Amino acid sequence: MAGTTSRFILGLTKTYDRLEEWWESRATMRLVALVTLIIYFLGLASIEAKRVGLIPEPMASLVPDKHIWAIHLAFTTILIVELISLIFSISSSFSRSVGKQFEILALILLRNAFKELAHLEEPIIVAQHWEPIVNIGAYALGALFIFIALRVFLHISPHGHYIHEPAMRMRYAVSKKLLALFLLCVYVGLGVRDVWIFTHTGIEQNFFGTVYTVLIFADIALVLIAQRYMPCFHAVFRNSGYVIATLLMRLALSATAPFDTLISIFAGAYVLVLVWGMNNFEKMPEHGLSLGNMGDGNGCREEKKRPVPPRVPAARRAVPLRRPQRPVRRRP
Repeated sequence: MAGTTSRFILGLTKTYDRLEEWWESRATMRLVALVTLIIYFLGLASIEAKRVGLIPEPMASLVPDKHIWAIHLAFTTILIVELISLIFSISSSFSRSVGKQFEILALILLRNAFKELAHLEEPIIVAQHWEPIVNIGAYALGALFIFIALRVFLHISPHGHYIHEPAMRMRYAVSKKLLALFLLCVYVGLGVRDVWIFTHTGIEQNFFGTVYTVLIFADIALVLIAQRYMPCFHAVFRNSGYVIATLLMRLALSATAPFDTLISIFAGAYVLVLVWGMNNFEKMPEHGLSLGNMGDGNGCREEKKRPVPPRVPAARRAVPLRRPQRPVRRRP
């Protein structure tokens, strides 16, 4: 039974590795960019066709009336692609996953800025629509702050490992891959369900809100999985802090302007302060308060390197004395 389970888990892991390799390949990214461009132009063409009466009912009720919605559709497609990349990043380190969260948050803020354009009438008259313009400026500044925070985070984020035993590190990686594969199946299932409901009823579902809720529970599960392999206080605090930051990012999506931008900026600043604190205080003595003695002791122990003897200059190195050779006497 154990052998069958191991082979099944190994098969799922290989399936995930193939999907990740295919998704992150350059050919796939080019295809995705081409599909996004086609969707943008099809959106513009469909909206114009509806305005001139070329699309019959009931299909016409599914097409928006303003050309600005084509921009919203294109950025929604980009956001869907980034969410898939976020799910694949779960199998890597916490730092990379948080970095991907920053990228998605910046894109969401830009997407919200373009959504504000939908409140403007065509042709656009700036003097009559100050509130959407102010919201666009707030979203743009928030996205710029998140972008700068991402660069700073990638620069100061530590690259070390809390798990130094290869077997435990492999089990931890397999656990994260299985979680990511499950989330990918849920993501695709939710997308198919919402598209079916929209095409048959015309009711737009809150797809991203549902996905973000699922990801919140997935983050908590990821922290609990990590605690099995990294039971010390520093690792648990860091991972939990990252989850709090991502939770704030996702709660910002349900807030109204300008509170969503303020919450996003606070979440970015919180991550930077968290990483700064971990970098400056992680090496301090623990005074017996650490959780490092919990579990099986395989995680959260720094690798102890053997002391390297000081290098002695060549001029001071002791040269072994050679005995003088006796002259060889030749027989007459």
